[in-house]
Amino acid sequence: MSRGALQIAVGVVSNAQGEILIAYRPESVHQGNRWEFPGGKLEAGETDKAAVVRELKEELGLTVKRARRLICINHQYSDLQVKLWVWKIDEFVGSVCSNEGQVIRWVPVDRLTSYSFPAANRAIVNAVQLPSRYAIIADDNLFALQRTLIRFVENNVKLIQLRTKLLSTADLQKMLEFATPVCKENQVILMVNSDLCVGDALVVNIHLTGKDLMAINQRPKVTGWVGASCHSYSELQHAEAIGVDFVVLAPVKRTTTHPDAKPLGWERFQKLVTQVNIPVYALGGMMASDLSLTYENGGQGIAGISTFLS
Repeated sequence: MSRGALQIAVGVVSNAQGEILIAYRPESVHQGNRWEFPGGKLEAGETDKAAVVRELKEELGLTVKRARRLICINHQYSDLQVKLWVWKIDEFVGSVCSNEGQVIRWVPVDRLTSYSFPAANRAIVNAVQLPSRYAIIADDNLFALQRTLIRFVENNVKLIQLRTKLLSTADLQKMLEFATPVCKENQVILMVNSDLCVGDALVVNIHLTGKDLMAINQRPKVTGWVGASCHSYSELQHAEAIGVDFVVLAPVKRTTTHPDAKPLGWERFQKLVTQVNIPVYALGGMMASDLSLTYENGGQGIAGISTFLS
């Protein structure tokens, strides 16, 4: 992104009901006749956080009390380059009002995809819908898999990947038949690793291995989410190019399962994350206490196998 990019601070404001505030762009402005997340241009010498706090006060009468980074987006329109500094506003005071006469609306998170947003906002919509914790079930025994799934669900994990290498086809089928209704009832997104040989009818959401990601040139034809495992900038680029919804980037820290793998470290993680317009989970040696650090470095959240069992 060149230095000439228009710098914009964006606020994703949520209320007590978990709804998200969106505003309608008039026809006369760039990308008009579309919905957007409120915000505005950074002023000279202003930080992106200060800008989003100011814009929400001026536009909507809100005083921000608690906010965190959500995602940073660099986008090239045919006539304009933009850089969006996106903040998630989890606490505010004041009654929302349309100080600039814009049409505003509170929308349930799962309805956001029903609205037309500027192209640069697609990754924001994904980031808003995705949780901050991504659990991976890696057991190779049917009953162990079932127990682990239940523990994750009881610990309120809303994004879970099934990844197993030694399970028989028959037991894998049984696991999916067990997991699917449990996840549906508890509003959990169940991802199926692309290494698993299962019938297409049972796969709604797929998580691509790094090898499978690089072997394809278009988004898999599934009805739900598509995730991918990445370890390098080239893999991140390819994931974004084919329209993957989110990725995990690993290893951020040294792990006991892969002691010879060189960790990225937080500085490298942040650099890679800021070069793609896609939600990124940090994987590798993650602990629950790493979540805030992940936010600070531009990540969507943390992923792990044992991280969320306690």
